[in-house]
Amino acid sequence: MVIPVHDVNPVRRTPWVTYTLIAANVVVFLFTPGLAGSAAAGDHLARLCQLHAFLDHYAAVPRELIHHQLPGTVPTGAVGIGAQGPGCLVGPPGYAKSPPLSVFTAMFLHGSWLHLLGNMLFLLIFGNNIEDRMGHVRFTLFYVACGYAASYGFALLNDTSSDPLIGASGAIAGVLGAYLVLYPRARVWVLVPFLVFLPLRLPAWLVLGFWFVLQAVYSSGEGVSEVGTVAYAAHIVGFLTGMLLAWPLRPGTPPPPEPRGLLFGRRARPRHSW
Repeated sequence: MVIPVHDVNPVRRTPWVTYTLIAANVVVFLFTPGLAGSAAAGDHLARLCQLHAFLDHYAAVPRELIHHQLPGTVPTGAVGIGAQGPGCLVGPPGYAKSPPLSVFTAMFLHGSWLHLLGNMLFLLIFGNNIEDRMGHVRFTLFYVACGYAASYGFALLNDTSSDPLIGASGAIAGVLGAYLVLYPRARVWVLVPFLVFLPLRLPAWLVLGFWFVLQAVYSSGEGVSEVGTVAYAAHIVGFLTGMLLAWPLRPGTPPPPEPRGLLFGRRARPRHSW
């Protein structure tokens, strides 16, 4: 897996929407009840119960999205003592949940610092150029549309699942798909783990194409022992949606500048011919 750190593709305007999305995701994470390192404190079981209750309210659930089957009892966030010992109490929901709206709120929820920072890194590197090309308003609508397409696409493939679906990955996958369509030749500095992290400057089509193939392999279950809790299918749907929505902008998109004289982050010395 390569880690992108910078792209050689300057923008003409400040990407305020991208910065706002990053700030919003960080703030929501810091104040998500029950997450270790968030503003909510307490012992492990109490935090776990708080997190379950929060996600049941604000996360997208495939079964709810497709069948609108809302549960009759949900975690209350409190700890109780049952026949098998301490556990999370359940009871009737004290709120009215809208499954379509939960897709939007779920796009700002993350389960760990690694989950959050990984998503925000990709958004920061690739989102500014897509916002620059589309404009602030269109980029906002594009981002939300990709997030919804990714969530509902995953839900259609897993319509009986009651596991919460959270994260900005689907929407950001749409940004990556749009970048591949609009700036395939842009150079991206990446870190490749090979004994040490080796810095390389690679074309965007190679970096993002490899990322997409990796998601497809993981989604099929090949190359991993267990797919786990990552919604790889949502990444694929979001990526393809981003490509489709960005395609009409391709003819009028100016190519990125071609960097010259750079080698592994340092300016190479000019060669003289004698």
